[in-house]
Amino acid sequence: MEAYDQKTVGEVVASNFRTAAVFDKYGIDFCCKGNTPLTKACEKRDLDVATVLSEINQLATEVSDEEDYKSWSADRLIDHIESKHHRYVEEKIPVILQFLQKLCKVHGERHPELFQIYELFQACAGDLAQHMKKEELILFPRIRKMTSGSYGETTRGAIGSPVSVMMHEHDTEGERFRTIAALSDHYQAPKDGCTTYRVAFAMLKEFEQDLHLHIHLENNILFPMALKIEDDYVN
Repeated sequence: MEAYDQKTVGEVVASNFRTAAVFDKYGIDFCCKGNTPLTKACEKRDLDVATVLSEINQLATEVSDEEDYKSWSADRLIDHIESKHHRYVEEKIPVILQFLQKLCKVHGERHPELFQIYELFQACAGDLAQHMKKEELILFPRIRKMTSGSYGETTRGAIGSPVSVMMHEHDTEGERFRTIAALSDHYQAPKDGCTTYRVAFAMLKEFEQDLHLHIHLENNILFPMALKIEDDYVN
């Protein structure tokens, strides 16, 4: 059995994605803060490390049909991120914005926090569009070329520099959604909320969950792999 207490939160989830459910349960950020040691993450939230480890180890003994993303090649991960997560973001953003606009118009007077949620998500929409474009046009092609050995002459940082920028932008989106979650009472519609209210919040929750997996695949699996590829290529 793996010694999970010696790993970071991101490494634990990378080795078994089902453990993400445990971290979600205890409010531990496994994507943007994935480089935090598991023991330290538990201490920050005043959690009993032994209890969390017990639940993680229990999952490790169960048979899983989850994808083993860590075993994938860089090319396969990039294809998956672009086709599944980038396209999801592009498809869902205009729909969620439309729902939030309607909520602000109908319920904004009684629930002014809706305007804050809308502004935060609107900022997220604009930044994610630019973020994904930089990945698809700059970072991902560089990783593909280095993987195939066709990048040509380069110096260290061709991948490391954009990776650093992408991770910083991931932190920004993670913080935005922590604020959205708090403002929305963790996506619980109020008693006077209509069906549109509940659907909009359910969509926001799903969007956040997809974003967590999206960021996890990049921060904790693809980017470390890409940095290793760059190191091998330059040396």
